[in-house]
Amino acid sequence: MGLQDRLRDDLKVALRGRDACRLSIIRVLLAECRNEEIARQHALDDNEAVEVLKREARRRKESIEAFEAGKRPDLVTQEQATLAILNEYLPEQMSREALVAAAREAIAAAGASGPKDKGKVMAKLMPVVKGKADGKDVSDVVSQLLGA
Repeated sequence: MGLQDRLRDDLKVALRGRDACRLSIIRVLLAECRNEEIARQHALDDNEAVEVLKREARRRKESIEAFEAGKRPDLVTQEQATLAILNEYLPEQMSREALVAAAREAIAAAGASGPKDKGKVMAKLMPVVKGKADGKDVSDVVSQLLGA
């Protein structure tokens, strides 16, 4: 079963269960997937659908930060609930330890010796962790390991 099929099935369950929060976020996700299909002019495969979901998750995280800065705990709670539902559909993320181990392997493979070699390391590491780790987290780990 594809990701969009799973979303459609869960939409039906949320409708029957009258779960307004889950219903709302699933509708947003399906609409975003449909918009992406229109933009790309083809049906999305699961990897492309996951990218759409990641983009939505990133938006939610940014909203949480903005609402925290604006001292709006009610909206922070709402966005956190939305993000929790959204995370159910995303692939499991790598742990920090696994990311550090993968980064060390990439550093060794690239023969990196300092911060100037970060681009080489990132080029080797990103295909390995794509979909499993956030690019910003990967960049932070690589910078830390290279001593930048």
